[in-house]
Parts: sequence; C-alpha cells; structure tokens
Amino acid sequence: MGKGRRQGRTGADESAGPLLERAVGAVLTAPDETLDLALDTGASLLAASPAQWPAVSRALLGYADTAVGRCWSAGWRPADLVRVVRRELKPVHLALAVDLIAAEGRRHPAAALDRRWHEQLRELETSLWWEGDEAYLAAFAHRHRLDRFALATAVLELLRTWGRLPPVAPVGPAPGRAVRPQHSGPVPGEPRMLSRIRALLAKAESTDYPEEAEALTAKAQQLMAQHSIDEALLAAAGADRNAPAALRIGVDNPYEGPKTMLLDAVAAANRCRVVWAKEFGFCTIIGFDGDLDGVELLYTSLLVQATHAMNRAGSRQHLDGASRTKSFRHSFLVAYAARIRERLAAATERATSDAAAGRHLREDGTEEQLVPDERLLPALAARTEAVDQEVGRMFPKLVSQRVRVSDGEGWAAGRAAADRAALHGRAGEIRR
Repeated sequence: MGKGRRQGRTGADESAGPLLERAVGAVLTAPDETLDLALDTGASLLAASPAQWPAVSRALLGYADTAVGRCWSAGWRPADLVRVVRRELKPVHLALAVDLIAAEGRRHPAAALDRRWHEQLRELETSLWWEGDEAYLAAFAHRHRLDRFALATAVLELLRTWGRLPPVAPVGPAPGRAVRPQHSGPVPGEPRMLSRIRALLAKAESTDYPEEAEALTAKAQQLMAQHSIDEALLAAAGADRNAPAALRIGVDNPYEGPKTMLLDAVAAANRCRVVWAKEFGFCTIIGFDGDLDGVELLYTSLLVQATHAMNRAGSRQHLDGASRTKSFRHSFLVAYAARIRERLAAATERATSDAAAGRHLREDGTEEQLVPDERLLPALAARTEAVDQEVGRMFPKLVSQRVRVSDGEGWAAGRAAADRAALHGRAGEIRR
C-alpha cells in the first residue's frame, strides 16, 4: 500500500466515525471544570478496542479534512495552526498537528496553493510518512512511544484547541480559491535582490565585528529600499498591477512587546504596517509583496543580533541581590527597537533622496546615474495610501498600546547595541 493512501470506507469505519465525532463534540463543548472528565471518557471510548483502532485511525484523518479545512476557511494558515499548538500544548500535539495538516493537504493540487503557503509547508516539513490511513495511529504511537489512551487523549486535546479558534483576518487565499499572481511576469526561484539581502544579513549575524555588522545591515536596508522604489516605478508605469498583501509572523514571549516594536520599526521603514494579535502570538504585516519578504528577512536577522547582544550584556541584580534581569532585558530590547527605528528610517530616506536625484543602486551593489523620474514620490505616496486602505479594510477596529521601560541601564545598553549592530527614535506605539 502506498504511503498516506486513502481506501474505501468499511462498516467499521462507519461506526468509528460517529464515535469520534461524539467524543470530539463532547470535548469541544466541555467547560474547563469538566474537561478532564470529557477527555477521559472520549479517549477511553476511542482506545477501548485494539480491533477498532485502525478504523479510528481512518476516521481521524477523514475528520481532520473537515477540522483543518474549517480553519483555512476562517483565515488561519499552516504556520498559524502549528504556532497555536506550540504555545498551548506539548511536542506530541505538535507532531500530530503537522501530520493532520499534511493529510488534509492531499485534497489540494499544488497550483491551488499560493507561494507563502508552499513555503510554510516546506518549513514545517509536512510529509505523508505512514503506510495507509488505517495504520497511521498505530505507527504514530510506536514512533512516539504512546499507548492508545494517551494518543487518543492528545488527539482530542488538539482538535479542541483547533476547533475553538475564532476567525481571523485572512492574509491570502485559502486552498482552492483564486491564487493571485505574485509578480507581473515569471520569476524563477528567489529574486536576485532578495538573495543578496539574505546573504548580507547572514554575514551581519555571523561577524564578531560590530562595525561590519552595522555596515552589512545598512547595505541590506539600502537594497530593500531600492527594490521597493523600483517596484513603485514599475507600478507607476503600469507594468505591475500588484495590490497590497499581508503575512503573519510569530512574536512570542518572553519580551513580546519589545519584539513587536522591533518588527514595527522594520515594517515602517519599508512602507508596511503592523497589527499585533497578542492573544495568538503573531503580528500581521500589511504591504506589497517584495516589501513583505524584505521585512521578514530583516526582522529575523535583527532579532538574532539583538538576542546575541542582550545575552552578552549578561544578567543584573539590585543592591539587595534580587534579580532585575527581566526588567533590564525588557528595557534593553525596547531601546534597541527605538534606535533601529531611527536608523532604518534614515537609511530609507537616504535611498529615496538618491533615487529622486537619479542615483540608482544596482543589484550588484554598484551605483549608476539615471535621469530623475518625477513619478517616484507620487508613486511611493500612492503605495503608502494603498497599504493604509488595506489595513482599514482588514482591521476596521484598532487600538494602540505603549511599551514602557523601567531600567535605565538596560535602555542605555540597548541603544548602544543597536548602534553597533545596525541601524535611531523614541519608543513609539504598537497597533493592536
């Protein structure tokens, strides 16, 4: 039998299906105070008979098609579902989640999924590793050293977590819906500009010399700004009809507020907007596709650099010996984000001024002098307005939250680290 292959339903499947649905329904609707009883009862029913286990296995993967598909329709994406599980449950649930996403994916041809969906599946390493759906649960139990009851409990806990998720603003088409072209023409592989930015940031993360890291990160931002300018001029010439898009990036504790500030600083410098969903541990970034890719790359790199610098700064204690490391590191990251905001904004302003004067940065890093294009500033303003309108459409109700600092030494150390690592401002507001 081929891996992950479905077969026709049997009478045992038909009895296992309703049994599974009843167990899941009871767990989904159980209040917290009676959840343990519902889980024990449901898991006992599902795991009671070894002979019924293959039918339960097939029923689960069939039920997952509906449960996971409902999440897609509600605006969730593969990385989102896995992030929720990672935050709330255990490693065994995480492995189950990846498998159920892979199983549901059999329903969709590759052409029905957009680029970022494919990227998320690749990063999650989804695969149909099991030999037939009726053998899935037994193979999973063997792989993770679980008995039937423990595995059935994990299944019900996972399906409860996913089944209680509310709708979220979609950041792209669900599988099977129209997939919008990402570019006006075919682009084989990753754009050269993005590859060069990725290489610069990798060097910035690995160097032990702060001045070199600063120069490399500043060059990456300059290339990102030039790429955005080039796309704005293409749009102004009518050669590119792309509209604003969106993606989600996970931002978890510890220090989720300062991390969100850092992401907002990177996004603002690249004409994108950030909306923070604190309860789910992610931010939605709204902008044009090329800008979104650059924001994700640069934010990830700066967060790595900030974490290294923060760890090198060590821990802190009050005079009485009590730890103040948490407040020090919180203030450190807030200051780091504020300083990065200033320096990235300056780099973008510099690149825009150069472009307006006809100075153009090639993908290989060299400059050329062109005739100034009077369409540039109106084109950039139009893209900013389009992003703002998309934010208003996706999130008609937004509130702002300030992030405060309580450790002056941490603030000073954070700003100094931002000077060394990359790119200058005050702690602003984060939209939620």
